[in-house]
Amino acid sequence: MNEQALAYRADTTPVSERIRARLTRNGVRFHANDNIADHIEPGELDALLDEVSLRMQGVLESLVIDTVNDHNSQDTARRVAKMYLQEVFGGRYAPPPPVTEFPNVSHLNELMIIGPITVRSACSHHLCPVMGKVWIGVMPNQHSNLIGLSKYARLAGWIMSRPQIQEEAVVQLAELLQEKVKPDGLAVIMEADHFCMQWRGVKDNDARMINSVMHGSFLKDAALRREFLALIKR
Repeated sequence: MNEQALAYRADTTPVSERIRARLTRNGVRFHANDNIADHIEPGELDALLDEVSLRMQGVLESLVIDTVNDHNSQDTARRVAKMYLQEVFGGRYAPPPPVTEFPNVSHLNELMIIGPITVRSACSHHLCPVMGKVWIGVMPNQHSNLIGLSKYARLAGWIMSRPQIQEEAVVQLAELLQEKVKPDGLAVIMEADHFCMQWRGVKDNDARMINSVMHGSFLKDAALRREFLALIKR
């Protein structure tokens, strides 16, 4: 057993508390939709998976579910922990996907639209699924960086796989793409179903939320904005 593993075994402080203390000490925000990958040390995600599994088992027991004799629930705590840490909330704990940026050598300056990109998230309020589509409009200039089409989807997935509210998720995605691509204009539109409205509460299956963020020329040029909106409706 290496020294790091021995240190983890010797330290009985829950790993979540160690990570939280590190974030607090460094003045780093750790809201539900924040990425904290830079502040997680090697080996801690595995320890966090064990901790979340244990605490999820406690939740199941508090819900009076017999996880000993119910064969369908025996491994549920571990499955849910893995789902949260590695999939549906994975955007909190994983570093951003690698994105290769290429110079705009052809001086492209025409409207590009990417979408619809299927995205999956979860409502911060009830941890219910949010399922939707994202459209991205880019107006590049000669100094813009170009990225592959698949990278837009990867970046959108990374941002969305956290507990979110849709309004903030779209802003986060737009800011990330603005930083990566540096276009003259950027537009992001998201349309999604919220299971916190369909599965609980008012139980309205038809209500959807649509919101947008416009930067640069999309904000200033009404004709460009109309062209983008008309094209994504086709």
